[in-house]
Amino acid sequence: MKPPRIVRLLALAAIAALAGCQALEVKQPTIEQTAEIRVGPEQKPQRSITGFSQPLRCMDTLMLDYGVRDVTMLTEEITDETKKLNAGTRDMLISAVSDMSRRSRAVRLVAFGKDTLNVVSFLSAAQTTAVYQAIPRYDIKGSVSQFDENLIKNQKDLGIGYFPYLNLGVAKDASTSMLALDLSVMSTSDMGVLPGVTSRNAVVIMKQGKGFDGDAAYRKFGINYSMNLARSEGQSQALRGLVELAVVELIGKLTKTPYWSCLGVTDPKSNEETRLEMLDWYSAMATSRIELIAYFQNQLRHRGFYDGPIDGEFNPAIDEAISNYREQLGLSRAAVLDEKFFSAFLAADHSKVQRPAQPARYVAPGTPGTAATTTGSQTAAATAPASAPAPTAAPLKLSVSAPSQQTRFARGESISLSLAPSQDAHVYCYLRDEEAKVIRFFPNRFTRDSRISSAKPLTLPGSMRFQLSMNAKGVPETVTCFATPRDVMPSLPQAVVGIDFEPLPGVTLETIRVAFDKASGGTLAQENFHVQAK
Repeated sequence: MKPPRIVRLLALAAIAALAGCQALEVKQPTIEQTAEIRVGPEQKPQRSITGFSQPLRCMDTLMLDYGVRDVTMLTEEITDETKKLNAGTRDMLISAVSDMSRRSRAVRLVAFGKDTLNVVSFLSAAQTTAVYQAIPRYDIKGSVSQFDENLIKNQKDLGIGYFPYLNLGVAKDASTSMLALDLSVMSTSDMGVLPGVTSRNAVVIMKQGKGFDGDAAYRKFGINYSMNLARSEGQSQALRGLVELAVVELIGKLTKTPYWSCLGVTDPKSNEETRLEMLDWYSAMATSRIELIAYFQNQLRHRGFYDGPIDGEFNPAIDEAISNYREQLGLSRAAVLDEKFFSAFLAADHSKVQRPAQPARYVAPGTPGTAATTTGSQTAAATAPASAPAPTAAPLKLSVSAPSQQTRFARGESISLSLAPSQDAHVYCYLRDEEAKVIRFFPNRFTRDSRISSAKPLTLPGSMRFQLSMNAKGVPETVTCFATPRDVMPSLPQAVVGIDFEPLPGVTLETIRVAFDKASGGTLAQENFHVQAK
């Protein structure tokens, strides 16, 4: 028996629909056209990623390696200038910075304000809102600056119907959009943008079908990073990737750490973008010379090659340290800070560089034991009786005092302290406040060098942008300072270092003393200053 007419129509419709499905393949053309936007005429390296969480963890380790600490920042509202997204961009940034500082605790981010006026008001009031409040040094500002939808769109439709029994339709489409994020870092001292500390990145998003089901492509340093996007994630997840990439880039540029190594660049000197980035850093720091010298004084002291001031001035000790490190990197022993050494330093695996038994130690001119007095000392030793005991170094001592030896203060009264070691030494100060919380307040974001000359005592806070004052409750507090012959900060547990002006969870002054004793090999001085109410 022949099938009824309606059944034949249904069969024909099904066959047509299947044929239509085969004819409606639009994803591949869109991929091919999108690829032209992503990579241009040259084929670039490809990496499949699930996000930038791994680069964030890598930056955490990198900041430990480079001795980065006490980076304090504000972040304003990150607006959506396109008015097309509904995502918490600032919250994404806060989460990314938190993931980046899990172990190093190098960066502290404060969310505040919706406009510059609010930020300025906050900064002006920061030093009076709390007894030991200190203002952040940097501010992050920016926006979602671009969202171009359907840059490329391919769509095909097919429909067949026989009312009221059949209404079959097939539709497939694919399109490409572009999302961009622009962020900059400003100095809170004048609200000026820091030259070169910006992030301008975009993501190409390909979607197909209903809703959102496709992938996102990021490009940095000539490498394409591809991320699959599930239907439930969509463009918000693509934006999160942009934010995480921006955090890696901004903090890397701000702290002059080779952040590109966390993004998969294995040979920065052969990569055109990273080579230019390193050249820009070197040229900017070499313009004033002081910044470049201070950078290497800090780095080589952190790595045990140098023990001297971080003052941006050449001295015999830093010359020797530079020569020794250049030799470790396979360069000449010339004591010069040229671009070749700077690039080699940023590209080096510093864990493979062997530390010297003793760092090159700076001795102030005129100090007994320097080259100027060596001859006389040797002559005196030669003429002394053989049984005469060898001279021993005087023990290190530290004085912590207030003007006129004041120890009692009225509630809210400002406190000024003078730190005077008996010899050039590194000094670290902590406060146990009225709530028994312990806070490190020196060295800090304003003065990173812990070294104090015996000939020039240091005043706290002095010109530093924080204040010390008697708490409103009148509860006694204790300032404890430690002095050591060498910089022991890199050898201290991160729980003891923490972030300046922030409470150290679960830490007491006794645990800090034990940590300093171990790090210094028992060669240290400790002095307490008890703050009492009148």
